[in-house]
Amino acid sequence: MIFSVSFSASIIHAFCITMSLIMLQTARGVNYTFAKDATRAPAVSYYDYIIVGGGTAGCPLAATLSQRFRVLLLERGGSPYGDERVENMTHFTATLADTSAGSPAQRFVSEDGVINSRPRVLGGGSCINAGFYTRASDEYVLDVGWDLAATGEAYRWVEDVVAFHPELGPWQSALQRGLMEAGIAPDNGFTFDHIEGTKVGGSIFDEEGRRHTAADLLRYARPEGVDVLLRARVAKILFNVGGGRRPVAHGVVFHDSEGQMHRAYLNAGRRNEIILSAGALGSPQLLMLSGVGPADHLRSFNITLVLNQPAVGQGMADNPMNAIFVPSPSLVEVSLIQVVGITQFGSYIEGASGSNWANPRHRTSDSGSGGGQHRPPRNFGMFSPQTGQLATVPPKQRTPEAIARAADAMSRLDDAAFRGGFILEKVMGPASTGHLELRNRNPDDNPAVTFNYFSHPEDLRRCVDGLTIIERVIRSKSFQRFTYPDFSIEMLLNMTAEFPVNMLPRHDNDSRSLEQFCKDTVMTIWHYHGGCQVGRVVDAEYRVLGVDALRVIDGSTLNASPGTNPQATVMMLGRYMGVKIQNERLKDSRGENFANSQPLYESKVEVTPVPAINGPVGDLVAQDHPKDAEYLNVPIANYDEKHGIFSFGLATSKYAMGSSEPLGTAAATPSPEDAETQEYDTVILDGPPEKAADAPDKPNVVKRKRGAF
Repeated sequence: MIFSVSFSASIIHAFCITMSLIMLQTARGVNYTFAKDATRAPAVSYYDYIIVGGGTAGCPLAATLSQRFRVLLLERGGSPYGDERVENMTHFTATLADTSAGSPAQRFVSEDGVINSRPRVLGGGSCINAGFYTRASDEYVLDVGWDLAATGEAYRWVEDVVAFHPELGPWQSALQRGLMEAGIAPDNGFTFDHIEGTKVGGSIFDEEGRRHTAADLLRYARPEGVDVLLRARVAKILFNVGGGRRPVAHGVVFHDSEGQMHRAYLNAGRRNEIILSAGALGSPQLLMLSGVGPADHLRSFNITLVLNQPAVGQGMADNPMNAIFVPSPSLVEVSLIQVVGITQFGSYIEGASGSNWANPRHRTSDSGSGGGQHRPPRNFGMFSPQTGQLATVPPKQRTPEAIARAADAMSRLDDAAFRGGFILEKVMGPASTGHLELRNRNPDDNPAVTFNYFSHPEDLRRCVDGLTIIERVIRSKSFQRFTYPDFSIEMLLNMTAEFPVNMLPRHDNDSRSLEQFCKDTVMTIWHYHGGCQVGRVVDAEYRVLGVDALRVIDGSTLNASPGTNPQATVMMLGRYMGVKIQNERLKDSRGENFANSQPLYESKVEVTPVPAINGPVGDLVAQDHPKDAEYLNVPIANYDEKHGIFSFGLATSKYAMGSSEPLGTAAATPSPEDAETQEYDTVILDGPPEKAADAPDKPNVVKRKRGAF
């Protein structure tokens, strides 16, 4: 009877979550019948494609592949719809400051001491960023090896749903004119394109200040072709390893919000794949947790080695941002990034005004004191202690109490202290890189990441040159209305240096040394990337080197940040690769063009060979392994990055599956998730999945005007 009551309660809980999701989606004009909480997922399921990460790349990728195949999209966070923290522009800071378990932003601190955030919501980083939308340059596209015409089509596919033409307020207009006076010419007006000079870029905020995210691109999806599971925490990728062949990804293990374990497997078929789109932190982390990464590092956590790939987690980079706060004698509008100056020396100049984003001062009646006044928390936007950026105390003293004291002190400041804006510069590239490592075997915990800001002298030079341009803008005639005449640049530098920007030590000579100012006040602009880079971890088609049926398609594959802001290009990449995968698969399998093909579902008897990186792949139909450890032969693959070759060998039978300890010895106690996910058998589905109805020629998309408001 107890079991029945508990089981019924779980059903009711899942039903309530699902109904809430439907109501929130309907409020925004979407009806994603294919999205549900992971608690409603079956214990075992089968798909043509399994995409891990419903973020900036994962959503457009899933929407595209669903037109022809059965797709599972797994997102560890919840829905953005009906969540004011995501949808309302004025809640930008409050979202980053929210450290609750249900927050769409998960805070992490790099080993450099800089505060950062990673997304935890359907739509990914597009749900928590500053909203600027701009394409990569044509040179970037060609250098990466993408097709210029195809990327243009993919960008437009994205822009029809999420990109808008912002209307500039007085402060942003002054910044635009000031950049021109500072020599960042020509004036390119409004454009999505990356062009040297000053321009107004696109925005994912509409005329009402409502955010539109990558999750909106799921409007393109064929409902019968996709399942989206929310709050689905993927623990590891499952591999078929045996017979001396290359490891083959064949499934994933994930847990729902109630801790129940689920497995999703690929349908039988050589071209079915698992695709990681978990972001620059999540994708390399999950590869390592699944046994693909540096051998010694993985063994130190008792993770069974599938592929020794030292480059996983390498090449991590975060574009450093430095800013100067400019207090204003005049009122300023609340704005995020709208204008950018694209310089010739590798620095991008942007600005945001009205720093007290989420907490405009208001007076309320205090029933307990008979009409007293209440002052809500005050903040300096992204520079605030509310977001955890409290540099006045050492890291171990950054307690909630210390942050609360700083926020309380800030709340007592006069309104004039919050009136103004930040003019910032971002270093392109960057040239400085670091690495990512595991802290533990829990996929929900942040890995340890080091970015090595300004370790390369070129980045420091670009920062100094960018700050010099900002100084010219502040002194320009166009910006006079928004500056105090008696505030020198030295005063502004020292004022900014006192803000709680990061956890790095301060110096007294910041105003005298721009180099020191760059180092002391470095922040993130949330454009971190790398960890699964093309040419090191994945090939030009984003297939993981040395492993079959596994790709990585997200910002972790980038060797440099695209353009001034990457979100447009990452969304484009999801669409671009989705179309490319479909075209190549259908052409190779049937010799037909994509436009003339019907939905394709493969069976396990297909004989078309899969292109291999080095040598033949062989039959990818899974082979079961005996459970008895003495019969196990575990293939271990090693990747030599310098020479670009793989070697394969067999581990001896004294090692058990799922453990790096010899049989009969006391292995480290696995976590509950580890104990449940040590699996190497592959399930083969008998026959192809049921054929779904053909997709319509065009998705039912509500197109929005992109003209001036």
